[in-house]
Amino acid sequence: MLKIIITVIVFVLIIAILSSIKVVNTGSVMVAERLGQFNRMLEPGWHFLIPFIDYVRRRVSTKQQIIDIPPQNVITKDNVNISIDNVIFYKVMNAKDAVYNIENYMDGIRYATITNMRNIVGEMTLDEVLSGRDRINSKLLTIVDEITDAYGIKLLSVEIKNILPPREIQEAMEKQMKAERSKRATILEAEGAKQAEIARAEGVKQAKILEAEAAKEANIRKAEGLREAQLLEAQGKADAIKEVALAEAQAIKNVNDAIISSGTNEVVIALKQVEALKEMAKNPANKLILPNETLSSLGSIAAIADTLKGTK
Repeated sequence: MLKIIITVIVFVLIIAILSSIKVVNTGSVMVAERLGQFNRMLEPGWHFLIPFIDYVRRRVSTKQQIIDIPPQNVITKDNVNISIDNVIFYKVMNAKDAVYNIENYMDGIRYATITNMRNIVGEMTLDEVLSGRDRINSKLLTIVDEITDAYGIKLLSVEIKNILPPREIQEAMEKQMKAERSKRATILEAEGAKQAEIARAEGVKQAKILEAEAAKEANIRKAEGLREAQLLEAQGKADAIKEVALAEAQAIKNVNDAIISSGTNEVVIALKQVEALKEMAKNPANKLILPNETLSSLGSIAAIADTLKGTK
């Protein structure tokens, strides 16, 4: 009998010792009490509690968590009954406050969100609600986060999943959207036709401008070519006349040099000059301007030449 009692006592002690060893996993903490009062927080790892004196009140997750709030009927400022559902992202920052300051912090977050969402949406019209999701989320996050600070809870985000207006409102909105799409399509089509006409007219304008520029350039080049041809022709004629005059002058000079070198008398010189003048006068391009005294002298020289020829 004594052996049985000892065995039972040892078995109970082993169970008590094993139950006093607590293992806390990463991502969670434990709230430990001693004789009914808060004692300490058990962080991730191995911990030993005094049997029958220390007690784990609750295991609290410190990971980010999600609360899916079911759809709630909300009345807008313009008396439209709509259905809104939200998703809350939160994290426990102080496990002690989450355990001792509220019985169930998840219910506290849920009901605070629903109540304040109704207040916020009740101050907005349907159009403002449909176009202002971000504003509603931001406002709701600020208000509910202030409330959950007392629970040691940090709200990370509040998101509206869906907004469902009444069926008749949805049908009216669909008709309005169809009309708006048709209007935009008509405007875009007219704008496209307008741009096409402008582009076509611009193309015709540019073609005419280019054609006029080409014709102008051709006329300018033609005029310049004609002008250069005329200049070259006149220059050629002038050069020819100059060359002839230079040749004749050189010929006269050569004759005079020959006469002077041969010692011929003045009558012969006069006769040679007369003949040279006659040859120069035959060329229509040469013009001789002589004074009256020279002409009378030439007449005398011509008479002398005739007399000499008769004598010969």
